[in-house]
Amino acid sequence: MKLLLKNILFTLIVPGTVGVYFPLLLTRGLPPKPGLALLTALLLFAIASSSYLWAASIFATQGRGTPLPIDAPKKLIIQGPYRYTRNPMYLALFAALLGWTLLFQTVELVLYTLAVVAIVYFFVTRYEEPHLLREFGQNYDDYRTKVPRWIPRYP
Repeated sequence: MKLLLKNILFTLIVPGTVGVYFPLLLTRGLPPKPGLALLTALLLFAIASSSYLWAASIFATQGRGTPLPIDAPKKLIIQGPYRYTRNPMYLALFAALLGWTLLFQTVELVLYTLAVVAIVYFFVTRYEEPHLLREFGQNYDDYRTKVPRWIPRYP
């Protein structure tokens, strides 16, 4: 129960803020675009939320941890969405941000999305991957040779 609460809290604070609150703040008072933009955004939101929840549930059930680096899973997670990409939670965030961008079509959202993608890229390549290599050694090295960082690939 404690692990579930920690995962919910993390999700509300980090992805909830970056992927929902800030985009809504940037678009405050603007009407969403109708038609295909709306339908595509809704599809991206559905993909993003289901992908994120699937990945986070694997972290909790298989790894007994959270996405927060100081409470990370105790074992290398290569099940579920992690069979297709090493970063399904980040990809879910990117899908949500793309949805917001399509829905409101503002320069501010484009710039915000690009900034988030750049920050995540540097975090993954400069901190997360080196840390996982130190933590899990050859197992992680084997995993990263088989599973792509960003573009999902079916095994």
